[in-house]
Amino acid sequence: MMEDAIVSSSVKGRKLVIDPVTRVEGHGKVTVHLDAVNKVVGARLHVVEFRGFEKFVQGHPYWEAPMFLQRICGICFVSHHLCGAKALDDMIGVGYAGGKQITETAEKLRRLGHYGQQLQSHVTAYFYLIAPEMLFGIDGPPEQRNVLGLIEANAEMVRRVVALRKWGQEVIVAVLGKRMHGISSVPGGVNSNLDTAARDRLLNGTDDLIGVDTVIDYAQDALRLFYSYHEKNRDMIDNFAVVPALNMSLVDESGNVDYYHGRLRIVDRDKNIVDEMDYHDYLDVFSEATEEWSYMKFPYLKSLGREKGSVRVGPLARVNVTKSYGDDTPLAKAALERFHDYSGGKASDATLHTNWARAIEILHSAEQIRNLLRDPALQGSDLVLSPPEADWTGEGIGVVEAPRGTLLHHYRADREGKITFANMVVATTQNNQVMNRTIASVADAYLSGKETITEGMMNAIEVGIRAYDPCLSCATHAMGQMPLIVSVLDADGKVVDERVR
Repeated sequence: MMEDAIVSSSVKGRKLVIDPVTRVEGHGKVTVHLDAVNKVVGARLHVVEFRGFEKFVQGHPYWEAPMFLQRICGICFVSHHLCGAKALDDMIGVGYAGGKQITETAEKLRRLGHYGQQLQSHVTAYFYLIAPEMLFGIDGPPEQRNVLGLIEANAEMVRRVVALRKWGQEVIVAVLGKRMHGISSVPGGVNSNLDTAARDRLLNGTDDLIGVDTVIDYAQDALRLFYSYHEKNRDMIDNFAVVPALNMSLVDESGNVDYYHGRLRIVDRDKNIVDEMDYHDYLDVFSEATEEWSYMKFPYLKSLGREKGSVRVGPLARVNVTKSYGDDTPLAKAALERFHDYSGGKASDATLHTNWARAIEILHSAEQIRNLLRDPALQGSDLVLSPPEADWTGEGIGVVEAPRGTLLHHYRADREGKITFANMVVATTQNNQVMNRTIASVADAYLSGKETITEGMMNAIEVGIRAYDPCLSCATHAMGQMPLIVSVLDADGKVVDERVR
């Protein structure tokens, strides 16, 4: 853990390095360049390790892709599993690309697993990774800003969080068949339904598992915490790293967010629709820039260019894009309306409003799961839509809204069914440009002109990054450790000081 430290100066300028960034999934570092008078002249997020999943899946049977590629992550594996499954549906001719659709039971089961993952993933990020600063402050003691500090400060809250995460994990087990890296989706559907015993256990609870009504109560804890924190720190939260970006999300025919399927809609600050497309056209509409200092790419709309065409995805983007939620999720709908009212009908660019949006989605996921558990279609027996041999296309694209944002899988296979090409565009990659803007904004606000650089100032940069809950291991396609280093370099690149945690 990095100690409170004064970073020494150089007459030519200096460079601060945070490596690794902590309380995120994966390994990244941040460099902040200061000139001779300590003004910030540059700030970057570097993703410095490389993974080769898209390459070493080649040659495997196409039907292994959802099982294989979900292992890129231990957090959002359900999203990768389902995104891959949708791509396989396309490949065998029963996906949305061909105007067809898997059975009602199969789609609703996939959705149930997806919402279960979003619940437990958001709860993990919100309470374990982000909440410490809400309770103890950005410049609070580093040794307190962790789960143990949360337990000491509010043991009952942590007990409820553990119960909520456990329930979300049990939803995943019931649908996907395993706690980690599920086995349920097959080309054209799923391999089993949800039996009534599993359904009733999730609905009613048991001696060691809460029921769905308690889940919805506990799910509101995130909003309660945010509202309390916002009331006391309104100016800081509303003005922390307010950075521009377009907002992108899957939407249904009514223009409301759909986490599993829909069209890709992109809106600007005034919520004007900048572009909307069938997600199969994504690769025709977007391009990717690269930088020598990072393995993570920078996607952008070709029509607008990198600076104006970069998008934000994830919780904040989704609540910016969606018009409303359904009447069947009344608590989340009311929370969303409160957010929209506060934003004055415009899209919010405030980075820390992402945590507000994540809290809304925790509740939205819980209410959606309750609705699906009450749907008898989950006990249906029509699980797989099998195509005629002539419908094989050999290529498929799947898109879902992962907890962190829009996720795309694109596969090709030969006539023998062996994968010849795989590409994944993940949410953290989509957010690369806006995350770098966030880092620059925070660095300028907290570090620029300061002779003394404290641990709390450096942590402010990490707070900005954590708002996106980046999964750097997914985004870089990384071997080795996942550590944060803060280095200070002069204008000649010489290390003046360094801290590692």
